[in-house]
Amino acid sequence: QVQLVESGGGLVQAGGSLRLSCAASGRGYAMGWFRQAPGKEREFVAGISWTGGNTNYADSVKGRFIISRDNAKNTVYLQMNSLKPEDTAVYYCAVDFRYGPRTVVTTSSGYAYWGQGTQVTVSS
Repeated sequence: QVQLVESGGGLVQAGGSLRLSCAASGRGYAMGWFRQAPGKEREFVAGISWTGGNTNYADSVKGRFIISRDNAKNTVYLQMNSLKPEDTAVYYCAVDFRYGPRTVVTTSSGYAYWGQGTQVTVSS
């Protein structure tokens, strides 16, 4: 059973920054971040391949968010800059080990394991 521990959410003013972390047990995963705002469906934010060499971002966060990983710590990060009120949501990390080392997974159905979620609130 894979366990994920998320941290780093909170309240920030528009234009500010936050960094989310997600530590996973085991290794060799494609990893991703999703978010879900009240009344909306969960949406893809960013994904990174097992090796870290490939990444993918939702258009809404391109140029503002950066996904990275430290495989020595089995941890993925989401650096969120220039935050906007519309970024307010519960953010979830997800992992799956079924993919090759360069694959980035962008759909929620592509991940078998999920974190508990961390709230990010951006005030205007």
